[in-house]
Parts: sequence; structure tokens; C-alpha cells
Amino acid sequence: MTMTEATGVLEKTAIETYVPPAKPSLVGLSREELAERLGEIGVASGQRKMRVQQLWHWMYVRGAQTFADMTNVSKDMRAQLEQHFTVDRPEVVAEQISNDGTRKWLLRLPGDAAGRAHEVECVYIPETDRGTLCVSSQVGCTLNCSFCHTGTQRLVRNLTAGEILGQVMVARDRLNDWIDRETPNGNRLVTNVVMMGMGEPLYNFDAVRDALLIVSDNEGIGISRRRITLSTSGVVPNIARTGDEIGVMLAISLHAVRDELRNELVPLNKKYPIKELLDACRAYPGSSNSRRITFEYVMLKGVNDSLDDAKLLVKLLKGIPAKINLIPFNPWPGTKYECSDWDQIEKFSEYVFNAGYSSPVRTPRGRDILAACGQLKSETEKLSARERQALRAMAMTD
Repeated sequence: MTMTEATGVLEKTAIETYVPPAKPSLVGLSREELAERLGEIGVASGQRKMRVQQLWHWMYVRGAQTFADMTNVSKDMRAQLEQHFTVDRPEVVAEQISNDGTRKWLLRLPGDAAGRAHEVECVYIPETDRGTLCVSSQVGCTLNCSFCHTGTQRLVRNLTAGEILGQVMVARDRLNDWIDRETPNGNRLVTNVVMMGMGEPLYNFDAVRDALLIVSDNEGIGISRRRITLSTSGVVPNIARTGDEIGVMLAISLHAVRDELRNELVPLNKKYPIKELLDACRAYPGSSNSRRITFEYVMLKGVNDSLDDAKLLVKLLKGIPAKINLIPFNPWPGTKYECSDWDQIEKFSEYVFNAGYSSPVRTPRGRDILAACGQLKSETEKLSARERQALRAMAMTD
């Protein structure tokens, strides 16, 4: 870790770097990058645009998992592609299904130079009107938010665009959710994507941007930008870039209305205090009453849940098209915090609602598999090699 002199904020730095596999996956490359790769293996310039269109369709519309699946690509071309590349996504090491239908996947990624694999988690939350996929952006986390279980995990490295996008593809694989496969009533199961998993997305901006542009591409994964939400703890310099370069919905992990408390709950606040963060929100490109910014507020008993906190929250958000998601705290072993009493959550919500802001209380999901908000931390860190091998064997038989 390093400490900045100006703020005294402890900042984690990645301790490992990405080592690509011998045959790299084409997943996550832009059209221009795909064309370059094809040129490197001898595909004539006049054919590259057509081949890129074919690959794009097969990867992101039909969900092809091998080049052999790409039936309208010539045999020779498929063999050439197979020799140099893959269309691999992260490997599913284990899958847990909650009593409420929430699914959590532990995904294995290419590791370090010593061959040690990296792992990350993503979560699928089915609801009556949507299916939301919670996607990770880093192995571990850059921040040390005191209430967050994920934040206790060391930062290992940033994910690549292909690894971020690959989480969406894995979910569609596991849910049988591609265009050629049967889904209930013909509807998609993954309808929404939220960058709220492991890591701080805006500390891995370029890869997150490149992945989400493919997720929202009408000829790609095809999920509307209005159904994609990026959550940040407040990396102010990249908030405007998010609106300009990605154009998705914005969520802010706020959790406190006074700098002294937010410094404790979200230490990044020492670097980018509340006023600076909210000024960036007021200037967020494209925000309006129909494209409101979501402010996430975890309810901590006796810490940030008083009516005075609610009143100051309303005052701070004046002039920002906003809604407030109130999140009942999910206790985890070793935490010093408790969830606010339900009566207090309702009083807080009622005050905010009467002030003119939508203030839904987020229903806790996946608590029995540690898939709820702030709990994404791989339990397999604690397992023996034999137990981890058994988990992988179980996943392969699914």
C-alpha cells in the first residue's frame, strides 16, 4: 500500500499483473482491435470487415463458445482462428444458488507468472420484471470501506475488458440466455448490468469502458445503456468521463452526509470530499429527471440513520436529479456495525420520500450465500487445495 501525503489516504496498489494465456481470447476486443488481430494472422485487408462482423455476431449475439460453432465461417478460416485464438470467457469454478433464486459464480481467470490463478465473483439477481447481473471490475478491491466485506480483501489486479465482459457471457451461458436458446416466454433473463461487484470501476476506467461499450452495442450484447449502472465510491476525475465516454447510469456509494463520518466509512472521501463529489454529480453529462443518479446509502444502526442525517441528505442533494437506495446493512463475521432497526429505516425513508426523492429500501438478496451488497469476498480463499479441487469438479459436472 502507499499513502498520499496530501490526504493521508491509504491506497492499495495491485500486487500482481495480468499474464495473458498462450492463445488469447478475442472476447473484449473492439472491432478495430479484432481487425488488427486478423491482419496479424494473414487475413487479407479486403476480408477483415466481413470477418469481424461474423465474429462479432457469433460471440455476442449467439454466444459461440468455440470457433467450430461458427458455421457460416469457412472451415479454413475456423482452423486458422483456432490455431491462434480462443473465444474463452472466465471458467466457472463454483456456483451457489440462494433460497431466493440469486446465483453467485466464482470465476477463475488467468493468473500470474507462477501460474497461480486469480478468482473473482459475480452475482445474478432474478426479479419479476428484470434480471440484474452484478459484475466485478477488479480482483480484490482498491478501497478500505469499513462496512464492506469485499473491501477487506487485498487488491490483486485490474480485470481486462474481456474478463469484465466475460462475466456477462458466463451468465448467459449458465442461464441459457443466448438468442438461439429457449428462454421463458422468449424474454431475456439478463436484462440489467450493474458494476457493483468486487473493485472500484473508476480505478479501472479504460477496461470498464471498453467492456460496457460492447455490452450496450446494438449489434453486440444489446443491453440498453439505461439498464447499465456504474457504481463508484467517488473517483471524481473519472465521473465526467463516465458520462462522456460510456453514457451509462451513475450510482454513488455515499453512505454518510458528513465528511468526518464518510472519511471513516469510505476513506476515499479524504481525497474527494462530499462537496467535490456532489459537484461532479451536478455536472454529470446526461443526468435528468428521466436519468437520475442513484445514491446508495447503507443503513448502520446509530451511525448514519438519524432523522438529522436524513434532513442533511435531502439538503445536500438539492438540484441533483436523484433517487436514494437505502440498503439494510448485511452483517458479516468480524464487523463492528449493526443494521438499523426497521422502524428507523422506515422513518428515514419516509422523510426522504416526503422531500420529493424516491427512496426505496433495497430488499436483501442472496444473504445465505454471501452474495448480498458488500459481501462479495471469495470464501474459497479459506479452503484447502483439495476442497478447491472438489468445488471445480462439482462445477464441471453441472
